[in-house]
Amino acid sequence: MGQPELFSTPRKPWNAGRLTGAKAPLKPKHIWAIRQHFKSVGAVRDLAMFNVALDAKLRGCDLVKLRTVGNGSAEVSSIS
Repeated sequence: MGQPELFSTPRKPWNAGRLTGAKAPLKPKHIWAIRQHFKSVGAVRDLAMFNVALDAKLRGCDLVKLRTVGNGSAEVSSIS
């Protein structure tokens, strides 16, 4: 019978070779392109949520906490 291994074999980290840290902010040309895309496909709700996120400088985790509440024909975003 062989001896048991006392030390585990080293494993490669899951994020080895990937960029880590904060992402660069969106540039105005990217913001314009995203807005134009939402307008061209008629995604009014997505455009409104995108504008709210930019105006309030929300992060992604804060943006998903927002919910849209329908009030007649007008929709209002509110924080839950």
